Amino acid sequence: MASFTAKKAFSISAVSRTTPTSLHTFTEDENMLRQSVSDFAQNVLKPLVPEMEEKEQMPKQLIKDLFEYGLMGIETDIELGGSEQSFTAALIAIEELAKVEPGVSAMVDIHNTLCNTIFKKYASKSLCDKYLPQFATKALTSFCLSEAGAGSDAFALQTRAEDKGDHYLLNGTKMWISNSAEADVFIVFANVDPSKGYRGISCFVVEREWGVQIAKKEKKLGLRSSSTCVVNFDDIKVPKENVLGEIGKGYKYAIEMLNEGRIGIAAQMCGLAQGAYNMALPYIFERKQFGKHIGEFQGMQHQYAQIATEIEAARLLTYNAARMKEEGRVFVQEAAMAKLFASQVAEKAASKAIEWMGGIGFTREAGVEKFYRDAKIGAIYEGTSNIQLQTIAKLQAEKYK
Repeated sequence: MASFTAKKAFSISAVSRTTPTSLHTFTEDENMLRQSVSDFAQNVLKPLVPEMEEKEQMPKQLIKDLFEYGLMGIETDIELGGSEQSFTAALIAIEELAKVEPGVSAMVDIHNTLCNTIFKKYASKSLCDKYLPQFATKALTSFCLSEAGAGSDAFALQTRAEDKGDHYLLNGTKMWISNSAEADVFIVFANVDPSKGYRGISCFVVEREWGVQIAKKEKKLGLRSSSTCVVNFDDIKVPKENVLGEIGKGYKYAIEMLNEGRIGIAAQMCGLAQGAYNMALPYIFERKQFGKHIGEFQGMQHQYAQIATEIEAARLLTYNAARMKEEGRVFVQEAAMAKLFASQVAEKAASKAIEWMGGIGFTREAGVEKFYRDAKIGAIYEGTSNIQLQTIAKLQAEKYK
């Protein structure tokens, strides 16, 4: 494991708690955070990427380092072990990690923007006091919503939670669950009353040691370091106090978390696009053909100028959505637009980066092809591109009806 001595000298908890003052600028503290996470990504994370990609595993020591560095409780209150930073700060960390390893970025994103956030917004004080300190310091979380027949139609889920008086009995199978191989605690959505349809869906906090079974680990095109598994819940006894929020409100919580989570995915895709771009640009100013650097040909100049512009546009959409969220404004459309466009830009930037590097870009040795494989998931998880388009179209139509 590569060492990173700076992490003990400066962690994100040392940054004062501020929010962005405008759409186009970051505060000094947020810029310090960006540089600090970038240093972590370059010095600790980058040396591990080839082995992580080959073994398709997340090193246990790396997960410990992410906790130690303060990246797993970014918005959590200081008294609960977190860094008490803004939502924008979480996006900055997600973006910087994705420039080096999008799989790690995905893990940090899910843990912060979905799992920690649902606790902060809806869990009882006793649940927060019990679990949030763990989530900030040592316990990885997993968000269990999707099933074989409940992907885009998330509320078609079949997992059941039967009321047994002093506990609920949980049975069902979840699929495509990120962080599941390493997770200590699972946020599980199950229906307590199928006769009520989606209004029976509730949210439960389930500890791994209660008998959660991690089944098939998917062999994926990209994000190979991030585990995605089938998770089985067979007669799991969940104490009544581990109901998160109100019974029957799980559908509401899921929608709200996914709306926020989409901004996190947009930040991940922005970082991925920038990472591919950063890898290719030095190469085109080193390699010469016909007596000059290939980056000096006008045809090439127009291509990288276009990609640079689109990455910046995606980033502005992303942080604008974050700004609106932090101001307490409705941001559903902005989150959908940010995720949609950032995922499109990530695919395009990664594809172009391979082309710019030519034959070497097509090899695994160069590393840029990994960004291309990793980018594809952006159009799929936490709401497909078609779902984002449908959301945007619906909200646009409402303006003119």
